[in-house]
Amino acid sequence: MTETIPASQLLTEMRARAPLVQCITNYVAMNIAANALLAAGASPAMVHAPEEAGEFAAIAGALTINIGTLSTEWIAGMRAAAKAATAAGKPWVFDPVAHFATGFRREATQALLELKPTIIRANASEIIALAGGTGAGKGVDSGDSVEFAEQSAMLLAQQHQAVVAVTGEIDFVTDGSRSVHVHGGSSLMPRITALGCSLTCLVGAFAAVRPDAPFDATVAALATFAVAGRDAAKLAEGPGSFQWRFLDALAALQPAALDAAVTPA
Repeated sequence: MTETIPASQLLTEMRARAPLVQCITNYVAMNIAANALLAAGASPAMVHAPEEAGEFAAIAGALTINIGTLSTEWIAGMRAAAKAATAAGKPWVFDPVAHFATGFRREATQALLELKPTIIRANASEIIALAGGTGAGKGVDSGDSVEFAEQSAMLLAQQHQAVVAVTGEIDFVTDGSRSVHVHGGSSLMPRITALGCSLTCLVGAFAAVRPDAPFDATVAALATFAVAGRDAAKLAEGPGSFQWRFLDALAALQPAALDAAVTPA
């Protein structure tokens, strides 16, 4: 039986090492994602040009790829980085934003899946569609519950030999055999653009610290976001004040608060 590493331990390790994370993410997400990683204790680098993305992936602790704002040039950088990360034995995280919306996105997603991501993080509608089902998503927004996507997530994890995280009101993480729920967060979180994209980058930070334990790393990242979101919401007056309070909550988060947020699925 695989021994579970507590989320509290992993947050302590992540902060001690401050891993360098290459974040190939979208224009909307770059600022908030970088700030979220810095607040949590990691070191972000927004490097996506094909001329350097592969070279940089070999030296970063982990790579994250988000297809929110696609272009042909960006896809070339994503593919180069994913290939280099795999060759260097570095974990990489795939966030297939609205992958079902256009043929261009579907083709890019399939090409990236063939490069074997370590972890896939997405909302429920994206996971259902990625597994071949029909969801109720519209653009980047999910129209399905996490619970409805759990079987799809398990199928994806088994098919791609990857950890799959479905995020929403109660998150679900599986590696195809083990599964957990992560509790917390706030109803204000979906009203802040790119918080999900930022979470993908944070998953990369934890995976960089424990590349041998991507399931536990993913759970710890989601617990960190969930507990910080819950704490930030206590004093927030709306989306604007929640955003800066969330960054403060990430920075102030005590590792011991994380473990209670994780329960078996």
